[in-house]
Amino acid sequence: MNRIGHVIAAKNYSAGPATPVFNPATGEQTAEVATGGPNEIDRAVAAAAAAFPAWAATTPARRARVMYEMRRLLVARADSLARAISAEHGKTHTDALGEVARGQEVVEFACGIPHLLKGSFSKNVSGGVDTHDERQPLGVVAGITPFNFPVMVPLWMMPMALACGNCFILKPSERDPSAPNLLHELWREAGLPDGVLGVVHGGKAAVDAILDHPGIAAVSFVGSTPIAEYVYARGAAAGKRVQALGGAKNHLVVMPDADLDQAADALMGAGYGSAGERCMAVSVAVPVGEATADALVARLKPRVAALKIGPATDTTAEMGPLVTAAHRDKVTSYIDAGQAEGAELVVDGRGLKLQGYDKGFWLGGTLLDRVTPAMRVYREEIFGPVLSVVRARTYDEAVGLINAHPFANGTALFTRDGDAARDFADRIQVGMVGINVPIPVPVGTHSFGGWKSSIFGSHGVYGPEGLHFYTRLKTVTSRWPTGVRGGAQFHFTER
Repeated sequence: MNRIGHVIAAKNYSAGPATPVFNPATGEQTAEVATGGPNEIDRAVAAAAAAFPAWAATTPARRARVMYEMRRLLVARADSLARAISAEHGKTHTDALGEVARGQEVVEFACGIPHLLKGSFSKNVSGGVDTHDERQPLGVVAGITPFNFPVMVPLWMMPMALACGNCFILKPSERDPSAPNLLHELWREAGLPDGVLGVVHGGKAAVDAILDHPGIAAVSFVGSTPIAEYVYARGAAAGKRVQALGGAKNHLVVMPDADLDQAADALMGAGYGSAGERCMAVSVAVPVGEATADALVARLKPRVAALKIGPATDTTAEMGPLVTAAHRDKVTSYIDAGQAEGAELVVDGRGLKLQGYDKGFWLGGTLLDRVTPAMRVYREEIFGPVLSVVRARTYDEAVGLINAHPFANGTALFTRDGDAARDFADRIQVGMVGINVPIPVPVGTHSFGGWKSSIFGSHGVYGPEGLHFYTRLKTVTSRWPTGVRGGAQFHFTER
């Protein structure tokens, strides 16, 4: 059985107890991953600290060349990366390829680092005094990433951190560790020097070691809200800069004037793509008006029931299994709770079995209607293929519903009315907004980040926010002797 280890300074280590890795489609253990702790983090920090001075002194143009080569390798090896994702996460091959492409966007943005790092200059801010500013790297930084995007989320962090001159330590999810290790190989092939990037696998012991380590200047995290809050509080208490992105409960409002077939198709992809295991999945549909709700549910019911579910090797599959048996059972418990609390079970995905894959972690698409804000299935993030329909009587009620929710990651409005769209984008208290776009994940030239309990810290990830998170501002004010002496000065003066 393959044992997956840590990669530190281009060397593989398999120290630490092993955690099993499964193929979610078959339920079979396919590998084991070494789980590190403080010793492995110490080793990674030492290697990164040793590499930092030379990497920080490398010109932005040379660092950009590494980014360009990494972009080429991502295109060339996209299929291999996607297969590694699917084998341990379970998502379809097409979905996995999309994940690689979205991560690639951030690498492309980082290719422009020579321009992005340009500062400003002011001549003669006072007599013979000039001021310029520059952005400098932080040092050794770390990323803690989730199971649902083992390539994309690390690529939300790595390119900007590395392009800015930092050294990076990745602690990926132990559930699907092969793809992050493959990413490390590609960075090395792209020309990244030894020690600049390290990968340490592990659980809470590794996370705590990162948060407490005095040699790590900043931590990026993506995961559930309770863990995001923990990471932020502990990391900040240790004096680190922290960006911690948490959970979500994303709503899609359907107005009476919307194209209902388009809205239903959008909800299928946004609600059930990647088996709903993504923080930008739409888990709540909010049709405005009873007639709109009845018509929307009538369109959704046959679509959900007809979802083609299968392993990644099935090129016709629209949705794969959930990542683990425990997670499947947790999502199933939410369906049980929703039904017990009075939701109308329109399509039931429980008990799904696939011939030849009897031990896989399967759950079919589920549709609940007449869900209310008091129900657990509405209040909490499910992270599975469960779509809840919450009926709103008016547009204002729909807006109020979203603004009252503690999660504020993403939301969308489907309408033909430009006034409603403009009002929605202005009034809604959510970080990422789509207008007739169901999953408004920003492209790599912009930045990703929610509001309220969906984020802890003042910076989103990648794009301009990534640049500011992974650098600190230095302002230099200079004056050169002119040969004219005028005595001591205690303030700026005009000359």
